[in-house]
Amino acid sequence: MSEKSELRDFGYVLRGIGWLGIVIVGAVCGFMYGCPQYNVYHQRLAGEARLREAESSRQIAVVEAEAKEQAASKLADAEVARARGIAQANKIIGDSLKDNPEYLTWLWIDKLDHNQSQLIYVPTEAGLQILEAGRMAERARAAREKREAEEKAKGGK
Repeated sequence: MSEKSELRDFGYVLRGIGWLGIVIVGAVCGFMYGCPQYNVYHQRLAGEARLREAESSRQIAVVEAEAKEQAASKLADAEVARARGIAQANKIIGDSLKDNPEYLTWLWIDKLDHNQSQLIYVPTEAGLQILEAGRMAERARAAREKREAEEKAKGGK
């Protein structure tokens, strides 16, 4: 090979290395400029995403509040209808009992039949109760005598 061709080949190599250096320096400069720009772009997109998420959350809260308001309104309407039904039933019962003292007397006597363990005071003609103070005193005396007998039995052993 001649010296001239070697120099020419070497010149090609140097030119290739020069271009490669220029490309590398250009890429480094591009990254140095592009990275901060990308960070700004990325932060802007993240902020927009958070804003859309907040708007969506607000819309969901508004829809849920409206649903609760509608449900409360319907429940209130149902309570009013129930109260009207109870009032009508009470009026019907009251009207039917107003002129029917025999039924009330029978109902009272029927209830007395089912309450065997209770003390019942029957009103007299004057509307006064007959008190059974003597019977209660008798019970208290019998209980006291029983307790005294038990104590004597324990002491005698």
